[in-house]
Amino acid sequence: MAESDWDTVTVLRKKGPTAAQAKSKQAITAAQRRGQDVETSKKWSAGQNKQHLVTKNTAKLDRETEELHHDRVPLEVGKYIQQGRQDNGLTQKDLATKINEKPQVIADYECGKAIPNNQVLGKIERAIGLKLRGKDIGLPLEAKPKKK
Repeated sequence: MAESDWDTVTVLRKKGPTAAQAKSKQAITAAQRRGQDVETSKKWSAGQNKQHLVTKNTAKLDRETEELHHDRVPLEVGKYIQQGRQDNGLTQKDLATKINEKPQVIADYECGKAIPNNQVLGKIERAIGLKLRGKDIGLPLEAKPKKK
């Protein structure tokens, strides 16, 4: 009946110290006494929460009295994009595929919600054939003569 003792516990192996225990001052001094190699390295700006640091620019923005915001595409440009797209028989998705952008980008430009990007505006200009930048907004895009 000795083999069926339910209170016997067999330990197969001991677990090593946890990370916090291994980093404690006592563990480090014990390892140094045993002659083991102890490596210490300091992490740059460790323990600092960088997202809450106040810089000069944020202080300047706080002192500013008027409301600051990003420039958006004028609604007039959005209407010309929509008109040129419809004249060419393109949907927003077709135009987006043609210029390698997402359909949401075209929708934002047409609604006037997008922040202007000259690369995207240039692609749209070439796709619909209308000028969208400068003083001649809405006029047909003229092909520039090639220089020799």
